[in-house]
Amino acid sequence: MVKIFDLKNIISIKDMKRSDIDYLLDEASKLEDIAQSREISEELKGKLLGVMFFEPSTRTRMSFETAMKRLSGECIGFESSGSSSVSKGESIADTAKMFEGYCDALVIRHELEGVSKFISDVVDVPVINAGDGAGQHPTQTLLDLYTIKQEIGSIDNLKIALIGDLKFGRTVHSLANALCLYDNVELYFVSPPELKMPQEILHDLDKMNMSYTEVSNINEIIDKVNVLYVTRIQKERFGDIDDYLKIKGAYIINKKMLEGKDLIVMHPLPRIDEIDGDVDDTKYNKYFKQAANAVPVRMAILKTLIKNNPK
Repeated sequence: MVKIFDLKNIISIKDMKRSDIDYLLDEASKLEDIAQSREISEELKGKLLGVMFFEPSTRTRMSFETAMKRLSGECIGFESSGSSSVSKGESIADTAKMFEGYCDALVIRHELEGVSKFISDVVDVPVINAGDGAGQHPTQTLLDLYTIKQEIGSIDNLKIALIGDLKFGRTVHSLANALCLYDNVELYFVSPPELKMPQEILHDLDKMNMSYTEVSNINEIIDKVNVLYVTRIQKERFGDIDDYLKIKGAYIINKKMLEGKDLIVMHPLPRIDEIDGDVDDTKYNKYFKQAANAVPVRMAILKTLIKNNPK
């Protein structure tokens, strides 16, 4: 049976079925050799990607641009709102319509939730959400799932701990929603009380009959899990710096606490102090491989959306 992917946009993991995710992960595995060998495919030769990053980014923006160029496409755009006409008062809708006239797809990052969805309703080309505030980061989730599958062999039947800033962390929001689509997955949410997983995410998990446990002490769960997914405490999301300083460094993963464990450590990056440098040279470290996996996964996304939705 031929697998079909018929979504025009990637805005939220909640819009996707397991078959959609599996399709993209399979496509990524086919493109991995090109990504790893630095070869160039001509799949998207002559195509243009509009990169609209209203919020700063390093890995996400660079990996999208790398993915497009590995497919022989080109990128145009900006990497902060200050370098676009939005800074002069132009509406986001007008900026998006202008980009639509030039590009075959748009990738959007914005500090406010819902902006990518709004733009997708304004333009006719595919729109990819590259992170919206504390909301969703679906393409990060796809590369997270790809990493888990590559490193462990399957996503089903795993026990996964999400650690750190679960309140503002859009990566963990998307990942928790995605893992509901897999069989017999158990989640552990490890955070300070101030940064617990939002109730709306827990409500989604309850509707999907997802098994999860909330704890504040990592030692309660570290012997039970297959994956430690660590996130930084996001200073930029706090209105009061004193609130940030109270919980900064609440969880620090080091080599000693991992010894003898059968697990992998992941992180969407950037890290600050939540994973000690002594973990970098151990078998547990998968966060740099995770970052590299962004290229084949985003190649798969771009190839699929642009070829399925020609202008």
